[in-house]
Amino acid sequence: MSAAAPGSFDELTPHVVTMAVEAFFPFSLDGTVEPYASYVNRVYGLRSDEGEPLVAKFYRPGRWSREAILEEHRFLADLALRDVPVVAPRADSEGDTLFEIEIEVEPGQRGSCDEPAGEEAAPRGTRTFLFALFPRRGGRSFDAEADQDWFRLGSIVGRMHAVAAGEEAPQRVLLDPRKWTGAYAGELLREGVVHGGCAAEFDEVVQSALERIQPLFEGVPLHRLHGDCHRGNILDRPGEGLLLIDFDDMMTGPAVQDLWLLLPDHVQEARRELELLLEGYEQFRPFRREQIELVEPLRFMRMIHFLAWRARQRHDYWFRGNFPDWGNEAFWIKEIEDLREQSRYF
Repeated sequence: MSAAAPGSFDELTPHVVTMAVEAFFPFSLDGTVEPYASYVNRVYGLRSDEGEPLVAKFYRPGRWSREAILEEHRFLADLALRDVPVVAPRADSEGDTLFEIEIEVEPGQRGSCDEPAGEEAAPRGTRTFLFALFPRRGGRSFDAEADQDWFRLGSIVGRMHAVAAGEEAPQRVLLDPRKWTGAYAGELLREGVVHGGCAAEFDEVVQSALERIQPLFEGVPLHRLHGDCHRGNILDRPGEGLLLIDFDDMMTGPAVQDLWLLLPDHVQEARRELELLLEGYEQFRPFRREQIELVEPLRFMRMIHFLAWRARQRHDYWFRGNFPDWGNEAFWIKEIEDLREQSRYF
């Protein structure tokens, strides 16, 4: 995830969403605009007047560059071309999959949910949004229980990585302890998010962990990844099989990143599930077993990432209402203890 600028989505009324899609595609919509739960972007369920279900995804301004989003789209296209089950964006008549609209902002207008408290009202002008259109694919969540279920999960990740390794994504995040996790930790400290009484201890825990983690990444092969490959992003479609969704956090990193999030517990307590995942994975691509030692460090790194991701939403109206105690001293005391406990696994 790149640094996100505050961006209001208040201008995205149902009328604007409908008009944006109809401006780039040769069909009309039937007026259905169903907002989906999405904390980062804005996602809407639509339907053409011929009954085709669609999903429009409007990207949060400032989060990803146009080039970075197009790398996500190219990855999806590569996977679809190789029959890996994903949902690739629809292209217009010229082959484009990413579209831009400008919406006029009235003087003094501000977003109630997405802009920091105390920010100056926006002058009259325009706000630009990038969006993509996808076919809507339903499915049920997939809960792995039997050995064959874990094998299937490993297999779909192996199929994805067999394609992923064929190209690079230089505009996406590089999953590196210092460049990624260190940058997030620095952001939390620099912006005063960590409570003042906890800042020194937080910095000590993070820096100590990163000193031990960084050497583990040396020489590890890196390639394109889903990036957020937990079971919530894998659907089971009866009669078809598993479907990978939500590549918004696509990144470059070690293969094990797309496997460890599927595990039910720490790696020491989930050896059986891990072996089944790898058995399925290696039907399609070799896996270097030394990467297993990265699992618990990666869990630590994700904890920092999650804190930074939450911090960037701390001024949102919905966030303040749902997490009123987020960021107070008691919160950071617990988070630091959790980080310290996780660091004991490596």
